[in-house]
Amino acid sequence: MNSQHRVVILGGGFGGLYAAKALKNAPVQVTVLDRRNFHLFQPLLYQVATGALSPGEIASPLRSVLRRQKNTRVLLGEATDLDAERHCVILDDGSDIEYDSLIVATGSADSYFGHENWRQCAPGLKSIEEATKIRHNILYAFEAAEREHDPEKRREWLTFVIVGGGPTGVELAGALAEIAHDTLRHDFRSIHPQDARIFLLDGGPRMLPSYPEDLSAKANAALVKLRVTPRTGVMVMDIDDGGVAVKTSTGNERISARTVIWAAGVKPSTFAEVLEHRAGAPRDKQGHVIVNGDCSLPLHPEIFVIGDLPHFEQDGKPLPGVAQVAMQQGAYVAKLIRERLRGRTPPPFRYRDKGSLAVIGRASAVAQIGSLHMSGLLAWLTWVFVHLMYLVEFSNRVMVFVQWGFLYLTFNRGARLITGPESSVRPPAT
Repeated sequence: MNSQHRVVILGGGFGGLYAAKALKNAPVQVTVLDRRNFHLFQPLLYQVATGALSPGEIASPLRSVLRRQKNTRVLLGEATDLDAERHCVILDDGSDIEYDSLIVATGSADSYFGHENWRQCAPGLKSIEEATKIRHNILYAFEAAEREHDPEKRREWLTFVIVGGGPTGVELAGALAEIAHDTLRHDFRSIHPQDARIFLLDGGPRMLPSYPEDLSAKANAALVKLRVTPRTGVMVMDIDDGGVAVKTSTGNERISARTVIWAAGVKPSTFAEVLEHRAGAPRDKQGHVIVNGDCSLPLHPEIFVIGDLPHFEQDGKPLPGVAQVAMQQGAYVAKLIRERLRGRTPPPFRYRDKGSLAVIGRASAVAQIGSLHMSGLLAWLTWVFVHLMYLVEFSNRVMVFVQWGFLYLTFNRGARLITGPESSVRPPAT
């Protein structure tokens, strides 16, 4: 076993997992290293944040997913350094793992554009912990409003601000509107949840800027129908416990809100810096690692960077940091390693765009598949099918399908739990 070609994969997300699965039965020894013991289906994190699904329904243990691959082992740990000359990855506990080929798929993190202090007041949505924190904040706001007698303070508790008009922000806003107007409609006695104000802010000229203009317009109309207030051309200047200060074309203003959610930007993981300093990897202005056409580093052809981390240009444009890119790059690099062992050189990586999907609410979504643009129920059904298909384990598909069916018929979100330290789940005394 030790004489075999050693492939080390950093990260068990879409890119890393698809690379590992594509190396099944290959004459290699595969090691998958991740600081978590599970693969997370990130596109559905917002449903955990809004109580539609539980964390276990969108996550699968890596050992379970890869248990039938006899050439693959899974290790729990975090890579913090690299010795590119010795072909060695160094872990946070000081131990190391040697490799012949290294696949770096460590993903991305929320970017607050230099304002890290905003993170405490406006959590992002990259992990299960962040999703459950957002769920806590949303549900806690309604509980606090129920006990609040001051009309102005109650209004603050019932005001929600989402920063970022991309797919994550749009999906969060739509789900939050359904919580306020349908799920919680009859659950309280002192407040009317449907009085909640939901603002979706973006600095660009339209929501879903990466989508065609006609689909952006339809998404905007669907949000308005759900009584969300989309606001474009709005720059966030400051965020604190009491709300958001913004700059608009007409001047500065403040939105008083006790719940703010960040969905405005991402940045490469910190391992990009390690690759720059230890392997001479060039980076772009956003910090992404610039790679060759086969996803390898210019100075180290044995190191591959895939997923959200690299700057990979195709037809003069960088590829987006979406799951489909990571999946296809993972499968490609696995094939490349196989071909190299046979003494062959495959052609450069070529991304095949299978389309974009964003759900706004119940039976409402937008979709672009090639030249085909869809919206409404048909787009929503397509979204349901695609997301069920890409869930890793069959048991997750069944559980999610059942939950979605129940939600569609009843508007009831079964995972409406306020969790966390006991002191943090008590509404303020009146």
